[in-house]
Amino acid sequence: MATTVAAVLALAGAVGLGFGYEEWRASSRPPAELAAPGSTAPGGTAPTSSAPGSSAKPSGGLTLARSVPVRLDIPAIGVHTSLMQLGLNSDRTVQVPPIESNSPAGWYQFSPTPGQLGPSVILGHVTLGNFGPGVFFRLAALHTGDKVSVSRADGSVAVFSVDQTAEYPKEKFPSQAVYGNIDHAGLRLITCGGPKNPTTHAYPDNVVVFASLVSATSAKA
Repeated sequence: MATTVAAVLALAGAVGLGFGYEEWRASSRPPAELAAPGSTAPGGTAPTSSAPGSSAKPSGGLTLARSVPVRLDIPAIGVHTSLMQLGLNSDRTVQVPPIESNSPAGWYQFSPTPGQLGPSVILGHVTLGNFGPGVFFRLAALHTGDKVSVSRADGSVAVFSVDQTAEYPKEKFPSQAVYGNIDHAGLRLITCGGPKNPTTHAYPDNVVVFASLVSATSAKA
């Protein structure tokens, strides 16, 4: 079976079992203007100040130059993972990491890199079927103020503070709040949530963690 599905659906369940594949595509795509190479507006001209998860961060706050993320650490829930890069499938849904033992989280490469102005998007599995819990198994347990560190290819580390952890039915996924322009350097962590369907092995909801950049270490000399 395919190892990639919807943009905002971190696929969970057992390898080889049936899934409601078409149903999972209800909220599968970022807004069209943000779902292609080079489409992320670097200036964040339309902040989503009233959207779920957004916070009143002042424009022109701390931001970093572009650098691809390579590692994610969330001490509060014991997450320490490398990061793979995720692109788009042929139907313009976003790839998710493969369902295999110790599958890492993945950064959606057409979102800003963590620390750049705008929302950087990272996806991970909540469970991995016969392989057990996924990297984001405890993502829903994050609280406001918990810290998330992203190590970047240039040697710098971007540190984010959690603003909100929310759960949404997949058919009501807040695409604009997740992918839309904001006026600060943000981070969105996404996985599945809600009770797993015992027949389809699918999850009805998505957990989304919204976070904002609060500090950064310098790149290595």
